[in-house]
Amino acid sequence: MNRKSIDSSAGEIEIRGEFAAWSLTVEQTTPQPDTELIRLRLESPSPVVPPHLVLTWSIHKIDTQISWCEGKWFSHNIPPDWCAYNHSSLASSLPLLLLANQQGENRFLFAVSEALRQVGIKAGVREEDNRIECSVELFREPEAPLFFYEVELRFDFRSIFYADAIRDAMEWFAAFPEYLPAPVPAAAFEPVYSSWYNYHQNVFDRELEAECALAREYGMKTLIVDDGWQTDDTNRGYAFCGDWEISTKRFPGMKAHVKKIHELGMKYLIWFSLPFIGDESRNRKRFQGKFLYRLEQQKTSVLDPRFPEVREFLIGTYEKALREWDLDGFKFDFIDSFRFQGEDPAVAENYAGRDIRALPEAVDRLLNDVMNCLKAIKPEILIEFRQSYIGPAVRKYGNMFRASDCPGDVLCNRLLTLRLRLTSGNTAVHSDMLEWNLRESPECAALQLLNVLFSVPQISVRLMELPESHREMLRFWLGFWREHRSTLLFGKLTPLHPEQIFPQVFAETENEKIIAVYAPDQVVSVKTGCKTCHIVNASGVEELVVELDRNPVASELFDVTGEPLPPFSLKSGLQRIHIPCSGLLTIQYGE
Repeated sequence: MNRKSIDSSAGEIEIRGEFAAWSLTVEQTTPQPDTELIRLRLESPSPVVPPHLVLTWSIHKIDTQISWCEGKWFSHNIPPDWCAYNHSSLASSLPLLLLANQQGENRFLFAVSEALRQVGIKAGVREEDNRIECSVELFREPEAPLFFYEVELRFDFRSIFYADAIRDAMEWFAAFPEYLPAPVPAAAFEPVYSSWYNYHQNVFDRELEAECALAREYGMKTLIVDDGWQTDDTNRGYAFCGDWEISTKRFPGMKAHVKKIHELGMKYLIWFSLPFIGDESRNRKRFQGKFLYRLEQQKTSVLDPRFPEVREFLIGTYEKALREWDLDGFKFDFIDSFRFQGEDPAVAENYAGRDIRALPEAVDRLLNDVMNCLKAIKPEILIEFRQSYIGPAVRKYGNMFRASDCPGDVLCNRLLTLRLRLTSGNTAVHSDMLEWNLRESPECAALQLLNVLFSVPQISVRLMELPESHREMLRFWLGFWREHRSTLLFGKLTPLHPEQIFPQVFAETENEKIIAVYAPDQVVSVKTGCKTCHIVNASGVEELVVELDRNPVASELFDVTGEPLPPFSLKSGLQRIHIPCSGLLTIQYGE
């Protein structure tokens, strides 16, 4: 075991690993006060399997109560050091961890430039001295021989709002040429109608066409057709993935069907489980011996993209679908399945037939080539990935990130969309598909939409079956979202208290501020120089405490369906205001 120590702004960093065969050099810079960049470079005269490297250091735990890590969605505690492990890879999470105080001020953020390979990151309390033990692990999975490797660590001790520290770190990631984000067409920010929750695999062209005619009236401009288009089977699992031929029972004329959706003024995206070749697929025999592993329960196997013929097949499949059916984009799923289960099967075969030895590099090559091929055909191509494959590398291959599956869960959808907003830069952030029980009150149903107000909504209810009160609610709130989209999506976003699942969130521009309240007993402080402030009451109670810093000139009050309610006077200072559940208060100020 080799050891090397370096001094840093975080104290002494110890580097451990079997790196005797490598030349290890370290470069340190301070781009601005209270930040530091540490670059590690490994070099070898000939290709060598890189060593498992562990970097450890500790910092004083002072005014530090909260942690933030993409792999910990609902948990913001700082755990003991013996159970604080998190990891990221190309298709899972991102290598960043932040420590903050209860006021939301950053105390320490560290990020690692390695966004392709698996990285272990940790920050946990050491019981012996109440310090926070931090670590970064590199090369935790099987790796092909290398002769050169470089990685950079970024430290940030600035006392700034936690969200700003995270956003700055994501700009740092995006500045690396290998992580240059894909362009984001305007269509990526349009509301979506999705087939998944309301149809699952039992999806048919005529029903979708009828639903889309209604969806367009509500302002939805994109259709995503999920699993089911490629098979007559409706059982769970992926046994019928891999041939990617249209179910003529469900879609007897795919091109004509897509044309009908286009005539409604909507884009058309279709789902593919990118790495799967199912047991019932004819292509299974074709790719025998070119799988990473098998998923018994799902009745499918995972392709190995290190084979050039595998990449050629996948790219050709999507190109063919795009050209023949005149699609506008794709929902690519399960890229996190490109991984090892145990040993790398290629080692025993001396990498026979594979033109790329490192799996992360092969996945990167595949997804880059897919995006470049599709973009060459349609420059405004739309590509969706879902959480947790949402890291710096994946922004190269997609321009729509969707919150992970959380059907009917308003808390989770709010949490995930806001976390995605902080880490996705200009990549469009979409909610998980919204569904609700048709027996719900419109106030309860509206919570599905109001909790994802700062993202692009995806709707997955059967619109033809909605009761009238739900139709009015959806029309009002989607209309509000569309009218104020520039503020909600592109204004400065301030999500307060992540450890409390963001009980209050606001977005603002020079002329407008929108405040969403998600918990009772909140003091809504309206301190702004803008002309208009909107308060969205998603708290579940009908009374909010509002503090105004000046007298408004007018106000408007609306219920959940957009029905205007009698006006009332407001004044500066603290006051209790009756705002209906899932209703809206608009406050106007003078010039």
